[in-house]
Amino acid sequence: MSIALRYAARSDVGLVRSNNQDSGYAGSHLLVVADGMGGHAGGDVASSVAIGHLARLDSETPASDIVASLEESVLVANQEILRRARDEPQLRGLGTTITAMLRAEGKFALAHIGDSRAYLLRDGETTQVTKDHSFVQRLLDEGRLTEEEAERHPQRSVLMRVLGDVDAEPELDLSLRPAHPGDRWLLCSDGLSGLVSLDTIDLTLREIEDPDECAEALVQLALKGGGPDNITCIVADVVDLDALPRDVEPPSSTPQIVGSAARNRHQPTTASGPAAKAAALTREEPEVPYEDEDFSEEEPPRRSPWPAVVSVILLIGALGGLLWAGYAWSQRQYYVGTDGTHVVLYQGIAQDLGPLSMSQPEEVTDIAIDDLPEVTRQQVENTISAADRESAEQIIDRLALAAEATTPSPAPSDGGGASDAGGAATPPDEGEET
Repeated sequence: MSIALRYAARSDVGLVRSNNQDSGYAGSHLLVVADGMGGHAGGDVASSVAIGHLARLDSETPASDIVASLEESVLVANQEILRRARDEPQLRGLGTTITAMLRAEGKFALAHIGDSRAYLLRDGETTQVTKDHSFVQRLLDEGRLTEEEAERHPQRSVLMRVLGDVDAEPELDLSLRPAHPGDRWLLCSDGLSGLVSLDTIDLTLREIEDPDECAEALVQLALKGGGPDNITCIVADVVDLDALPRDVEPPSSTPQIVGSAARNRHQPTTASGPAAKAAALTREEPEVPYEDEDFSEEEPPRRSPWPAVVSVILLIGALGGLLWAGYAWSQRQYYVGTDGTHVVLYQGIAQDLGPLSMSQPEEVTDIAIDDLPEVTRQQVENTISAADRESAEQIIDRLALAAEATTPSPAPSDGGGASDAGGAATPPDEGEET
């Protein structure tokens, strides 16, 4: 038996919100609904990032690997969302729900976190397959609320688990399910499930055969209920290719992307009639949506210059601290050099930093540079470094001895009439009287 999908995806901004933070993807192997959250500039990015990562799975995958592959992609998407929140302050607090199904051969891997939902119509009965990770669901599980009370509870939108919420690895609901021909799956955000009852969803799924028309009808039902939230849904039928009559429409093959991950994410609501007109009059002035570079070719919004200014100030402060530390270290150094005439003991290092001299003379000695041997004179002219002041003074003492050793001693006086061993008289010096 060869299994395939016939699917349709729809998303609508609703009658109250000014931008669509839901995203959806439907392909021949992958179905995903993501409901973003985190403020005006955040939810759309989170759901789009999740769809961008998971869409890479829409291909043939061995049935034995589909649960692990789906889990890994969701966790990678979570890390990317966390990174974006760290790197871009305006996106802090962003997160998204995920309800995703990956098909391989005759099986589905299902990954779920948050309060988007998956429903299954099988043998004429629709059941909710996923469980909401919400505060109200926890109260229901503990028996502290009834179904009727949960529908009206003021905190029914408070989620306990989503992608991007904390740095810890998210806890996903994972399962492997058979793909039965004749099954119809519905994946939707709470913009649909929060307004349209299970009975109405069941009736719509059973009565409208075409997936495209069925998805559109479900969205319109949510809009007629007031459409306070974004509405996204995917309807997918499991078909047996071997048993498919030739005159029946073939399975879907072109991926469908809807909501904030799509290029037409800014399109207005498809609602019509009095409710839509009334909502248009009362809706708040639309804000300019955050444009994510991965999903838009438009110019991104201008960002505040203050983070850059603060960064420059901190950088200047750090450089100033390094320069001061370097200067302080240099002033604990000594070397022996010359001022061109005498040997000089200097404090500092024999370098200049632009117009700033890094040394100053501490002692000008009476050792003439010309009295030093040639090699020693060159060493002094090139400067001789010392570990400290005492070492520098020891170098000067050795230079003084070297200068004395090269200075000729004066000739002794004998009254002017001395002769050498050969008896020859020493001629008088030039200028001396005879």
